[in-house]
Amino acid sequence: MVISDYRVSEFNEFILPLSKVDPATGRSFVKNQKVEGKVTEIRYDYPEGRSTLEIYHNYEDALKKSGFVALFTCDSEQTCGFGVVNLVPERSDQWGGQQRHLSAKLSRSSGDVYVSFHIRNSVQLYVVEPKPIRSGLVTVDAAALGNEISTNGHIAVYGVFFDSGQAEVKPESDVALAEIAKFLKQKAELKLFVVGHTDSVGNMKINMDLSQRRADATVKILTGKYGIAAARLQAWGDGPTSPVATNKTEEGRAKNRRVELVEQ
Repeated sequence: MVISDYRVSEFNEFILPLSKVDPATGRSFVKNQKVEGKVTEIRYDYPEGRSTLEIYHNYEDALKKSGFVALFTCDSEQTCGFGVVNLVPERSDQWGGQQRHLSAKLSRSSGDVYVSFHIRNSVQLYVVEPKPIRSGLVTVDAAALGNEISTNGHIAVYGVFFDSGQAEVKPESDVALAEIAKFLKQKAELKLFVVGHTDSVGNMKINMDLSQRRADATVKILTGKYGIAAARLQAWGDGPTSPVATNKTEEGRAKNRRVELVEQ
């Protein structure tokens, strides 16, 4: 088995299949469960000569040994359905033809875990760990931005979201970006560094590049979508070199992954 795609979202929405694809729409399931939390997506390419039945039984046995309980299984187009579905936002999964699927749940004291794997031309595996969305990091509004920058010269913004390892600004960032633009329009003389920060997980060079690309992407939206003059914003990437918390815990790493606005 070879991993051909790997993604992690610290907080995302996942649609867990609990029935076949709805034949009336081909876009959703007759029955499903929405789960919010950490979502890990892994796609495996399996070698020639291996049947979907063999691969399915291997996954099924491994999950059973780990204590997972099956919530829904299917083994053909008749029982799985046919269509293009979105298990996570903005990502399409093709269902149809010779296919097998298993949705399962592990109940444990430290928190439930859900697994969904679908075997077709490849194996698409999702592991979902439910958790509440983090709150209390920073409430982004124009007034708070102004107060913090006038007092301290900078502010950490946690409302600009990216998928793990990616530099594309997610649509749910619009609320924070709109408030940043509102603040900048109120302070027409102000110029800012827009600084990308990462945690310390992974390669230093990659993290430095990623933080720069995230800062660039943030500036691009502020100037393009919200009409802020490009001369007022300078993108900068600091990677993991300026942490505000320990990188030894997930809570600390979450605080270190941020976009910061710094007065020039």
